[in-house]
Amino acid sequence: MSTMLRLHDVYKAFGGNQVLTGLNFNVRQGEIVGLLGPNGCGKSTVLNVITGYCPVDRGEVELQGERVSGMAAHQIAARSVRRTFQLPSMPTRMTVEEVVMAASTQSHGLWSTLWRTAAVKRLEQQTRERARHLLDELLLAKVAHLPAASLSGGQKKLLGIACAMMEQPALLLLDEPMAGVHPNLRAELVTTLKRINAQGITLVIIEHDMHFISETCSRCIVLDKGKTVADCLPSELENHESVVEAYLGKKPGGQYQVAGAIA
Repeated sequence: MSTMLRLHDVYKAFGGNQVLTGLNFNVRQGEIVGLLGPNGCGKSTVLNVITGYCPVDRGEVELQGERVSGMAAHQIAARSVRRTFQLPSMPTRMTVEEVVMAASTQSHGLWSTLWRTAAVKRLEQQTRERARHLLDELLLAKVAHLPAASLSGGQKKLLGIACAMMEQPALLLLDEPMAGVHPNLRAELVTTLKRINAQGITLVIIEHDMHFISETCSRCIVLDKGKTVADCLPSELENHESVVEAYLGKKPGGQYQVAGAIA
């Protein structure tokens, strides 16, 4: 498989806080990769530098062989990259369906605003049908006409995925999609993400839920202190020395002390 995403020797600091310290990893086209690590290790910062929300201080980010580090967020998005956020904020005066429709770039523009031609109406109908399909797939059809801001935290996460999928991206980056999602929806979300991947979409997923990771991801990249400390199968995580040390911490005598958990 060809390389979809490559980070090479990436550094990123915020003031005196060095978050990424020479980060390296690759993601192949068509993979579902879990991005793991203890709190504060730089996982969300990785998504921010990939998508252009934060410029790198040093190093390179490549998408399908093209260097994108230094590009603006909208330029990277135009290269078929979409993401969700850990704490999504939704408009108070738009319905769930309207928010998803607004995520489509095809129906935007001055022409469609000024002229209600048959072609524009047809495009709007196609956009609405796409939005309704995604809401149904992500179990949000019953709340499609509610204000988006009234949804639960888990439902907002699902709505964020629906918005990201409106343009059928080549690369989809998900920041803790399972956090706040009702346990009854977990199995359906795993199935949905695998269905998305089967459409040819590469997924990179930040997540702490190891059961979800083992069910969904084909490979895991583990970060600690801004670097890659493991690149392995989900089944290898619990016995990987560097992973255990990253999550538990190590005493001088070689004994582990609990400072966190792989959970």
